[in-house]
Amino acid sequence: MPLTGPPPPEVPLTNPPLVRVIAQVRFPLIASVEKREFIAAFQDAIRKDYPVLRPEHARNVTLSGPQQMVDVSSNTLWRFNEITGPWRVTLAPDFLALETTRYTCRDDFMDRFQLVVRALQEHVNPQIVDRLGVRYIDRISGENLPALPQLVRPEVAGILGSPLADFARHAISEHIFVFSAGAGQLTVRWGLLPPQVTVDPGAVDAIDEPSWILDVDAFQSFQSGTRRLEVNSIVPQARGFAERVYAFFRWAVTDEFLRRFGGQP
Repeated sequence: MPLTGPPPPEVPLTNPPLVRVIAQVRFPLIASVEKREFIAAFQDAIRKDYPVLRPEHARNVTLSGPQQMVDVSSNTLWRFNEITGPWRVTLAPDFLALETTRYTCRDDFMDRFQLVVRALQEHVNPQIVDRLGVRYIDRISGENLPALPQLVRPEVAGILGSPLADFARHAISEHIFVFSAGAGQLTVRWGLLPPQVTVDPGAVDAIDEPSWILDVDAFQSFQSGTRRLEVNSIVPQARGFAERVYAFFRWAVTDEFLRRFGGQP
């Protein structure tokens, strides 16, 4: 049962199909984050690990009213990168995110997350949290794609485990599961994507061939002012979300999946 009980032990994969892992803390808008001088102390706190700062400007478009009035605004995303590595930290006026395209293990990811959340608390000090989430995205393509019915449970393979699979070009399922005691929820999307199609341009790159994705997002939203931003509580909860995502992953895939990607179940 992937939604309750202890998570299974991690099975390391030498060639994992995990394409992106993201942890994000959202908080009420802090306008000062737009200013270079305001985020300087935060940069100094993480610069040893993420020395390359490249700001980006994001546009937000809102439609409102019967005549569909358009409200266009923009904000700065501060992107802190390794020199050549796959890790990136993003600081925006209303969120902090850590992401990687080369995940190794949960302990390493959470150590890095603790570093950036501590820098956020000490140098930006949003005080409260609106949302906390952890997201893992796997992708199968190429020669592994025809073997999908052997790699995942029948419930997950769905139509792609039937004779109709030869005719399918796009087949996405979305499921929302609620944790007990108001501890958050799990949103899971899986399915087949045709070439040059994505379900989320910010997290899932479009590629030149068909692929199958498993996108698992564990998160909790909080009523305004009810959750303080404290490293000693935020990071353990994020770790718990990561464990729950892994438990769902292990429920969804077969031992053949683990073996094919270099694991020893």
